[in-house]
Amino acid sequence: MAAMILFFILIMTILVMILLKQLLFPTKAPPSYYGPKSHPHPLIGSLIPFYRNRRRLLHWYTELLTDSPSHTITLSRLGARRTIITSNPSNVEHILSTNFPNYPKGKAFTDILGDLLGSGIFNSDGHLWLSQRKLASHAFTLRSLRDLIHHILLPELSHHFLPSLIPDGRTVIDLQKLLRSFTFRIVCQMFVGPLSADHLQLEEAMDVASAISAARGSAPIALLWKAKRALGIGSEQHLWEAVDLVHRLVTDIVLRNRSETKNPSNSLLSRILKKGRIFHGVKEEIWIRDMVISLLMAGKDTTSSALTWFFWLLSTHPKVEEKILNELKLWIKSEEEEEMSYESLKGLKYLEASLMETMRLYPPVAWDSKHAVTDDILPDGTLIRKGDRVTYFPYGMGRMEAIWGEDWREYRPERWMGELLRVSPYKFPVFQAGPRVCLGREMAMVQMKFVAAAVLRRFQLRWVGTETPVIVPHLTTLMAGGLPVVILERGL
Repeated sequence: MAAMILFFILIMTILVMILLKQLLFPTKAPPSYYGPKSHPHPLIGSLIPFYRNRRRLLHWYTELLTDSPSHTITLSRLGARRTIITSNPSNVEHILSTNFPNYPKGKAFTDILGDLLGSGIFNSDGHLWLSQRKLASHAFTLRSLRDLIHHILLPELSHHFLPSLIPDGRTVIDLQKLLRSFTFRIVCQMFVGPLSADHLQLEEAMDVASAISAARGSAPIALLWKAKRALGIGSEQHLWEAVDLVHRLVTDIVLRNRSETKNPSNSLLSRILKKGRIFHGVKEEIWIRDMVISLLMAGKDTTSSALTWFFWLLSTHPKVEEKILNELKLWIKSEEEEEMSYESLKGLKYLEASLMETMRLYPPVAWDSKHAVTDDILPDGTLIRKGDRVTYFPYGMGRMEAIWGEDWREYRPERWMGELLRVSPYKFPVFQAGPRVCLGREMAMVQMKFVAAAVLRRFQLRWVGTETPVIVPHLTTLMAGGLPVVILERGL
């Protein structure tokens, strides 16, 4: 332990000396030196500009990609793999589909999320990933969509979510917090069955673990978090505590479902437990636990993120809200939520377009990384080396004039109507694309449309913030500080 501490101190001393030299005597290189035609520092690469922009990486990457002729940039920095970031649709198609086998998640990615997600579907490759995907697909049938509406969404909305909204025009509530809690309850019932008394504790532990895990991925120097993990100190100690709690609580859920043989739930977990087998060398209790954690993480904050930004955008675009309200009057005649069927929700095309436009500007997952198995060349000519981190960037893609035109800054749902609704997934990879395309896309859209329709038919939301909200790129994007609103009765 003493040797490790001395090593850590030595590394820190060297890094501090390098950083001080660069900060006090910066080299006068052109601004593009960390971009596609890079001329980085020979020792530390692009570490200094990365560090300076560490709290605004989304915007920094977008600026660099906009300036790049191919909308692709290369970053090299001390203590990190060479990283290629792209918002070029042809490159995205190559990575996610054309040469899919060459771009798995890879060990570097799984190391970052491995403590939390283990061998779960979103942190695995090859046969282990494919087998879990086949199992998970059973949760996304047409029957499952109808059951979601009538047996989960409707009761949760009526008994928990809507009563928590206080329509007095004075009380300020954090709508993001309510939406995150609501969607977690929904995803728990979908995947693991009836809620237990521990679900709030599980939600909080997952929030802590996901935030710290995400910070690993954007850390200026990976060596630092790895050293803290080895020493069990700082944020890594908090991560270990949170992950340990998540593992214990999810294991308890699995064991409880296994014991309920007389009255099993209709959840995906119950169906998985009936198979009861070793999974590609991973013990059953481990892969089931990891798969459950991955599914809960995937569904927990993605829809709540999209809905949070959607309600904020509506509060600042009254004409869009008016068009949605008119569409709701046309398709949903009754004032009761029970009348919002799968068929009526399918008819809400303008609402769907508004949600898609929201996710264009504020995607629930801002970036996603793969790792190159072998050398390759992307369609735009970018050279890929074996072991490179290759990142496609939905946040930046939603802000590319080359993809969306000069009016890309505008929140304009009309761009999604008609033929444009079938825009290429490689221009809009919010739900991924290719073999790993999101299985839950239709379920997510149904859930978002159901919640949006139920809220807007009853209430008018007024945002009480004063400055444009800041997007925070955790594993899913959040609105910094929440979404403060006051609520008024509407009634259609």
